[in-house]
Amino acid sequence: MKEAYLYKKLVGLKVRCDLCNHRCVIENGNKGICGVRKNTDGVLFSMVYDKVISENVDPIEKKPLFHFLPGSLSLSIAAPGCNFKCFFCQNWQISQAPCDSDSIEGRKIPPEKLVQDAVRNNCLSISYTYTEPTIYFELAYDTAKIAKENKIRNVFVTNGFMSSECLEMICPYLDAANIDLKSFSESFYKDCAGGRLGPVLENIKRMHNMGIWIEVTTLLIPGLNDSEKEISEIAGFLSNLSNAIPWHISAYYPQYKSRIDATKHQSILNAVEIGKKAGLKYVYGGNIAGGSIENTFCSICGNENIKRAGFSIAKNKLINGSCGNCGNKIEGVWEK
Repeated sequence: MKEAYLYKKLVGLKVRCDLCNHRCVIENGNKGICGVRKNTDGVLFSMVYDKVISENVDPIEKKPLFHFLPGSLSLSIAAPGCNFKCFFCQNWQISQAPCDSDSIEGRKIPPEKLVQDAVRNNCLSISYTYTEPTIYFELAYDTAKIAKENKIRNVFVTNGFMSSECLEMICPYLDAANIDLKSFSESFYKDCAGGRLGPVLENIKRMHNMGIWIEVTTLLIPGLNDSEKEISEIAGFLSNLSNAIPWHISAYYPQYKSRIDATKHQSILNAVEIGKKAGLKYVYGGNIAGGSIENTFCSICGNENIKRAGFSIAKNKLINGSCGNCGNKIEGVWEK
């Protein structure tokens, strides 16, 4: 175990974890909501610093990030646990195991070795993904610092519920993030995810203002967050912040405790159109096959600049980050 970076000691051997917006007050001997941070005699420890549950070389498009070093590889790592309790979780086997089965599995891989793995596999970035990087922040932070020294970029794939202190601490080393915006409803966050909407919206704003390249993903779940009103509210929020933020609208499939039917293809297409009508330049459909809704088009002339096939780049006509037809600047991080 490793002593936590962001916590406060309280009276009576209690501690308050300041890593995410739950700000759990934890009694001696107990764990936080995430199930992987434990108070031992008034000292808060991470139980997953040396528990890498997943390590893979992925295309950056799988995060999904479409405007960040397209076609490049990203070393993708995760430790067990999550600070949310989404009943529809797509990675529940590793995210919910510490709480569901009191199990913390993983291999001991130190930060130095993770960066070496990234270099050896020609990865331009390391993505902290699959589960929630906030709950294994010590491992992610230490790795990100070494990665930066080796000119490897860092990516968070996150639910966006981290504390402001956490975000300030990682900011100098964080190059990009894909943030889940699960809904525009506080009741959804409370009842379906065990979180709150407000802090997520604030962190999307903060990361954008910090200069971190951000893209946003919404998993469209029938009957829960797929109304035209709610999709329009999400689109309006993003467009008001910046109409150049790429928005990924992904199809849901029943997982974990959910028995809701899968998202229909047409629902994704409709949501994409709503996003475009709200003024967003780059709206993508995900987890469905066919069509051109994963391709990148110029917002001025309509030229198809990046054509994708699954997680691969079939065509890239960008010239120095600009449209290959009219020269319009396409927002993103294109230079390796």
